[in-house]
Amino acid sequence: MQEKDMVNDILSTVNSSLSGYASMIAQSSSQNLRQTLQQIRNSDEQFQYQLYQVAEQKGYYKPAEQADTQEIQKVKQIFSQ
Repeated sequence: MQEKDMVNDILSTVNSSLSGYASMIAQSSSQNLRQTLQQIRNSDEQFQYQLYQVAEQKGYYKPAEQADTQEIQKVKQIFSQ
């Protein structure tokens, strides 16, 4: 397996985990469990961002182009109706 494939696989796995943490946090009635899951999620988010930066620097990942102001306003209007 190439390094690029491994990095992309890890990013995908972490992204899935982050979604799972959000769901578990929202459904947990235990404050202690919620705090623990939030700490784990925050740590994974930091790791994900650091790995994303490495992937981008190595050319493994190319983010979408920045949206212009007009596009942003259009989306805001759609969601504020």
